[in-house]
Amino acid sequence: MIIAGEASGDLHGSGVVRELKKANPGIEIFGVGGDRMRQEGMQLIYHVNELGFMGFAEVIKHLPVIRSMKNTLETVLRHKKPDVVLLIDYPGFNLRFAKTAKRSGAKVVYYISPQVWAWHRSRVKKMRGIVDKMLVIFPFEADFYHKEGIDAEFVGHPLLEVLKSGLDRKGFGKRYGLASDKKVLALIPGSRKQEIDMIFPEMLKAARTIARDEGMEIVVAVAPTLEEEYFRTFYNLEGVHLVKNASYDVMQNADFALVTSGTATLETGLFCTPMVVVYKTSWPTYLIGRLLIRVNNIGLVNIVAGKQIVPEFIQHRANASTLALEVLAMVRNGELLTTMKQELASVKGKLGEIGASSRVAQRILQMV
Repeated sequence: MIIAGEASGDLHGSGVVRELKKANPGIEIFGVGGDRMRQEGMQLIYHVNELGFMGFAEVIKHLPVIRSMKNTLETVLRHKKPDVVLLIDYPGFNLRFAKTAKRSGAKVVYYISPQVWAWHRSRVKKMRGIVDKMLVIFPFEADFYHKEGIDAEFVGHPLLEVLKSGLDRKGFGKRYGLASDKKVLALIPGSRKQEIDMIFPEMLKAARTIARDEGMEIVVAVAPTLEEEYFRTFYNLEGVHLVKNASYDVMQNADFALVTSGTATLETGLFCTPMVVVYKTSWPTYLIGRLLIRVNNIGLVNIVAGKQIVPEFIQHRANASTLALEVLAMVRNGELLTTMKQELASVKGKLGEIGASSRVAQRILQMV
């Protein structure tokens, strides 16, 4: 049984499903995931598209949905009695479900750790008795869990398996109708409507100013879980190019990017594309988060680097005028962009070797 509650979990979970099926074609895999996991042979009980809410206030509002899902999955757990329950990220739900899974007699494996090293460290104590093995994607996470007495293994980062673009700059421009003599300004607004509604309007307004002053083309990377029509319905996209299901092509071929905080910051960074991290949420969620977060940066690319290598625009600074002013200064500073690219290139070396999905599948089968 696998539970992956977000688009990134579906991406990384699909690799594990593929490797499990390759190693044992008769294995039965079911749970919560998305289209990618289903395509690899997993039976979906819930789709990640049904779970796209975030933040304290928003979770409270959706508690009936969460309770219903929990009850259904517990019923499935009792009925099917899986040998292993694999939890992928999604800590708000998965850490609670881990208790039930452990009581059922299943082995509990957690892949892609909750960021308890960044906030909510009190959760670590709860994990000791309910998680049999942590399979982590950053080397510093293994050290963190070992100190807490939890069995953890660094398996490498799954992004290294999928991080490729099929188009060079000429092909990218031709496919999406971009002017060959203009630079590309990418907007990568995330995969959840709630965060897009909060962040994208300011991001788009800033991009228009930057593109106008620098003669750039604006390209928006549309996540697989969203429809282009959603953007066209709610936003004025005159002169803006929407690109769906090709985020890596956008990241690789952009000259600069505005990226919503999350896995996308690391993905963009691995293409060595200069960028800024943008994040904004409801004020109650932000204020509570400020009390809990124990790291200096929230951008994943900066956390992995161990320092701020790309600027972060958080909450009140995530506004169009501030973004436009500061990004314009960056794109006009060739020396700064070169330094940023060099520092981004060093991040890849911190993510281990290719083959994370295979290593995860092997550990699961060994535990069975």
